[in-house]
Amino acid sequence: MALHSARGKLISVIGDEDTCVGFLLGGVGEINKNRHPNFMVVDKNTPVSEVEDCFRRFVKRDDIDIILINQNCAELIRHVIDAHTSPVPAVLEIPSKDHPYDASKDSILRRARVSFLKAIVISLVCNIWFSFQGMFNPEDLV
Repeated sequence: MALHSARGKLISVIGDEDTCVGFLLGGVGEINKNRHPNFMVVDKNTPVSEVEDCFRRFVKRDDIDIILINQNCAELIRHVIDAHTSPVPAVLEIPSKDHPYDASKDSILRRARVSFLKAIVISLVCNIWFSFQGMFNPEDLV
């Protein structure tokens, strides 16, 4: 693993051993100047508090732009992930070998759906309003 340089921002990984090893073999692994890695291996014996602390550290680091987290790990710290509303670092929930992806549990996808639905409602209201304005002439009331 190389020390972080001015090459750009990092992707971090929180997940099971297979997920982390896969991303590390793909070249994602880095260690910053304080010797902190950008990944965390979570197993059945890892305390939830350690996962929460790691996630919070990754969010605070200015060299990380994307946090990949196994969805089953994300479920352990859902309240912390839901509290993270900043677009950077982006939090992406990914499946693991043993736990398939469930879109209904993905908080980012839920937020996107809500935003999309709000946009549709606003668009419909505006269309109705402008259609109504075109049919109604205030001078007809006088």
